[in-house]
Amino acid sequence: MAATWAHKDTGLLVGLLVGALTIGTAFPHLLNAVGGVDWRFTLAATSVMALCSALLVNLVKLGPALGMRLRFDPTAVFKAWSNKALRLANFGYMGHMWELYAMWAWVGLFVHANFLTRPEMADDEAKFLANLASFAVIGIGAAGCFLGGLFADRVGRTTLTMAAMAVSGTCALFVGALFGVEPWLLLLVCLIWGIAVVADSAQFSSSIIELAEPNNIGTMLTIQTSIGFMITLATTHLVPYLVDTLGWYYAFAPLAAGPFLGVWAMARLRAHPDAVKLANGNR
Repeated sequence: MAATWAHKDTGLLVGLLVGALTIGTAFPHLLNAVGGVDWRFTLAATSVMALCSALLVNLVKLGPALGMRLRFDPTAVFKAWSNKALRLANFGYMGHMWELYAMWAWVGLFVHANFLTRPEMADDEAKFLANLASFAVIGIGAAGCFLGGLFADRVGRTTLTMAAMAVSGTCALFVGALFGVEPWLLLLVCLIWGIAVVADSAQFSSSIIELAEPNNIGTMLTIQTSIGFMITLATTHLVPYLVDTLGWYYAFAPLAAGPFLGVWAMARLRAHPDAVKLANGNR
């Protein structure tokens, strides 16, 4: 839907879309801080927002870049693998998703546990501050999506994605070492992580839009997104086991494997001849 309005600014338009998703992911943490311990308030408020979205989406019009509309083609999954450029873009996205939702799901409890290491911090205060911190750490990623889209359209998709994954992977690898330190220092690193962990997200979709055959864009995006979210099931459920066995000091470190794999994949894509199709030739 966003791609049909794109004119040399695909990364920015899809970045705005993912930025909205990021704000939506962060917002329940703010509602939880306002509503206190009553989960019913947060659930009811977010449900009302979802219903509003269901109405608003009916106002969306498809843009002039809409090509021939075909039905979803499940056999196109083979093209997603046999086309090397698409395969590398998908590998990059898989590495990104290995980290993203596990970080979003557990960073709040990580910050909360760190607050509780302070002897002067009461539990209710720690919960309130952790909810605010979660909103900030996740929500600041929307700025990363916007700036990442601007940067990628002008400088290059692979440049942006590799840089973002290198930063986020490094944060995942070492953030646990800051557990138990001053909360402001941990929060600062988590804010940097929050920007980097999602700044590249829209650019994998943008890469698929630019690399796929026009009539298969919807199918290719569906396949990419479905595989990516399936991967998040593994890591989101893995982190609590790592906390139990390794503690917060090392629980996030295995998430770094994903973005480092993604850096490798996008570096390979950058060297591929089809990379000239990316970001108006900016790779």
